[in-house]
Amino acid sequence: MAVTRLIAETDAAALADILQRNREAMASIEPRRPPAYFTTKGQRALIRDALQRHAQGASFPRVILDGEEVVGRVTINEILLGPSRRGALGYYLDVRAQGRGLATMAVEEIVGLAFGRLDLHRIEAASRLDNEASQRVLERTGFHRVGIVHDYLRVGGDWQDHVLFERIAGR
Repeated sequence: MAVTRLIAETDAAALADILQRNREAMASIEPRRPPAYFTTKGQRALIRDALQRHAQGASFPRVILDGEEVVGRVTINEILLGPSRRGALGYYLDVRAQGRGLATMAVEEIVGLAFGRLDLHRIEAASRLDNEASQRVLERTGFHRVGIVHDYLRVGGDWQDHVLFERIAGR
C-alpha cells in the first residue's frame, strides 16, 4: 500500500495544521519561515509553486499518508537531468505520526519512484549533525554518509553544518 501521493492544493489546510502544531519541534532543524508559511493560504501558494515545478520536471512533491490522513511531506527537489540525473530529498513528519516507520516507508517509496519513473541516478539528502532520527531513516533506506558539509543551511538564523548522504541507483 502506498504511503505517499502527489501533493494537491486540497492538502494545504492539513499541512498548515501539521506545521503549526510542530512549529517548536521543527524550529531547530528548519530555516526560519515567515508567519504566512504556517497558514493554509501560505501552504496553498507553496503547493501551487511545487506543482508548477513538478510540471517542469524540477520537483517531485508528495504528501505522506497514514491511511487517508496527511501526516507530512516528502519531496525530491532540485532535479537535474542531463548527464548528472540527480535530485535532493527532503521530508518532514508530524510528531504524532513518528516512531511507526512512516518516514522510512515514504522515503523508500519516493526513492523507488525517483530511480524508476524519473530515471534519476543519484539522490542526495542532508541532516543537521544532531538530527539522529532523520539520519537513521536515511541509513535504513540505503543512503550512505558522504561527510560533513559546513555552513550548509541557515537554521534559526545561524549557518549550520550538516551530514551529507547519497544514494545511487543500483547500489
